[in-house]
This record gives sequence, structure tokens and C-alpha cells, in this order.
Amino acid sequence: MHTLNCRGTLIDLETPKTMGIINVTPDSFYDGGKSFSDKDILIQAETMLSEGATFLDVGGYSSRPNAVDVSEIEETKRVVNAIHLILKKFPQALISVDTFRSKVAKEAVLAGATLVNDVSGGTMDKEMYATVAQLNAPYVLMHMRGTPKTMTALTDYDNVTLEVLKDLSEKIAQCRRAGINDIIVDPGFGFAKNREQSFELLNNLELFQNLNVPILAGISRKSFVYKTLGISADEALNGTTVLNTVALQKGAKLLRVHDVKEAAETIKLIEKLKC
Repeated sequence: MHTLNCRGTLIDLETPKTMGIINVTPDSFYDGGKSFSDKDILIQAETMLSEGATFLDVGGYSSRPNAVDVSEIEETKRVVNAIHLILKKFPQALISVDTFRSKVAKEAVLAGATLVNDVSGGTMDKEMYATVAQLNAPYVLMHMRGTPKTMTALTDYDNVTLEVLKDLSEKIAQCRRAGINDIIVDPGFGFAKNREQSFELLNNLELFQNLNVPILAGISRKSFVYKTLGISADEALNGTTVLNTVALQKGAKLLRVHDVKEAAETIKLIEKLKC
């Protein structure tokens, strides 16, 4: 059984949970600009919490391919403002900060965030593991090669599943040595993986249970979903739900999504199959 200690609040992952995405950036691939004003941030947070989100994942740096670079100061300003806004109105909310920068992670946790979600898995900031350990926060360790600007050219694998597993296993050991207690792994669908590789990872997702840490699936409206269907990200909710269902059946304990209601319903129905 997996649990996460979020500032003294123990989250039991026996039943999978949802993580609602709140991008406070103007250029994210799906919802860029939608939640950039204070009013819209609060509306989105309220909607997601009412629909059953356990976590709200706040990000101030778009990690889509070829995204515009954002300074550390600007990223910190964006996420800290959003965290203060949300916690002022919803003091019991559990907030995750989506960042690869240790200083941003630190300021976000000091502002009230309870979890750090790092798309780089510590590769873009050597201080990340020590910082997260010092903060005593749960850590989402995602697999990625390179940076958001270079990752699309770094998809050369002999066996994508085994190589991602090996990389995450080694990084888990590094995190443990640094003193991080609660670790979640994310295979990084679409990050330095082409469409076929993302599907292969999903098809083999049950193997990631051998890492003995919870699995997060970040599939929501990604290009490997909508390009396969020949549609846009706006039209990819149904495809996302289908693949989230597969992820849950293969052991995912966290779904990171733009659409909380549908993800929560998916979890509820999959859980009924276990009765």
C-alpha cells in the first residue's frame, strides 16, 4: 500500500487519485492563457476541487516542445501568486508545484505547496533532490531526456520500456540517498518519446510497479493521443479517458489531468470492477 505524507496529511493511494492541471502560463499546449488571471485561477481551482481533485498541480513554465523560456524570477512569481490565491480561498487544498528548478520548488513549498512535480527528474537542476529532501515533500520523478527544447530529437532507444525503467530505478536510489521519503514515478509520456514509444510505455506500464513506488500517468490531451486520432487537443477528452482507463488497469495511482470530473468518474468505475 502506498501513502504520501503531505505536510501531515496522509494521502492513501490504495484508491487512485486525480491531480488537476493549473497552468499559469500563456503558452501551454492545451490551456495556455485560460487560467492566467487571478479570477480564472480561482475558478479553475474551485471547479477541480469540487469535481474531486486531490491535488492541484500549478505550473508557471510551459514544458511543451519548443516552449518559450521563462526566467526563474518570473516562474517563481507566477506559481507563488497562484498558490497564495488558491490557499487563501481553499486553505485545505493540496497543491503540487510543477517545476524543474529547485529554487522555484523551495519558494512554492514555503508558500504552501505540498508536493514537487519535476518533469526533468532532477536532470536540469542538480540541487533538486537535496532541496526536496530538506523540504520533506513528496516528489514526482519523471523521465525525460534533454530539455523541453531538445527532447523531440532524443528519442533513440533500443528498448524504451527497459531504458526508462533503468533510468528511473537509478534515480529513485539517488533520491533515497538524498533523503526523499515519498517518491512517485512518471514515465514521461511524450517527453523524449515519439508516438509509438509512448504507446509502448503505456502498454508495459504494469512493469513500473516493480519500482515499488506509486505511478503517475500524465496522458491528458497529449499529442500522441490526438495525433493518432487525427483530431486536436481540444477534441481529445474521449481518447484521454480511454488511455487513463488502461493506465489505471495497469497500476497507475495518480492521474494528472485537465478534466478532473471525467478522470474521477473513470477511477470510480474501475474501482467497482475490483469488488
